[in-house]
Amino acid sequence: MNQPVLLIIDAQKGIDEAAHWGGNRNNPEAESRILQLLDHWRKQHWPVCHVYHNSVHPQSPFYPGKVGNEHKPGFEPLPHEVILRKSTTNAFINTNLELYLSRNRFSTLVVTGFVTNNSVEATVRMAGDSGYAVWVVSDGVATFNKKGLDGQVYDSELVHTISLANMQGEYATIVSTEELLSKLPELYQP
Repeated sequence: MNQPVLLIIDAQKGIDEAAHWGGNRNNPEAESRILQLLDHWRKQHWPVCHVYHNSVHPQSPFYPGKVGNEHKPGFEPLPHEVILRKSTTNAFINTNLELYLSRNRFSTLVVTGFVTNNSVEATVRMAGDSGYAVWVVSDGVATFNKKGLDGQVYDSELVHTISLANMQGEYATIVSTEELLSKLPELYQP
């Protein structure tokens, strides 16, 4: 099958606790872009995979049992959609993602979610190295400020841009929501 899989990473309530992640989140429109893509995927009856982070750290908003571990409003999975729970940044580690993709012969991933330079980038690198065609939706991912080793705080937009640059070419193709929607006919060839 050559249906593109929409991978939604860590779209959980805990992502709204910006101070925990470094503050100053970029791309406030990420959720609306992801929901736009989710709506399109559902209308096409294409595969959707929701990836949730179950942190092993009790102080994390993503710790199981905390409200932050729940999906964000509007991101409720439908009964036939795949749900994976991870405890690391990489959606392939200790989950059934690889098995799901290989059993269904899916070769193309469209990646959205949080955080650009963390779970998104870790998952994209693994997917790219594993031979998948990966598309990252630049306005469908977001990040936060990041403190460097020197103590300097790097702005979230810079962190986002550098992370996308890290992934571009070697691991993925970076596109906006609008660009992706225009390219979908070439991604899906029945």
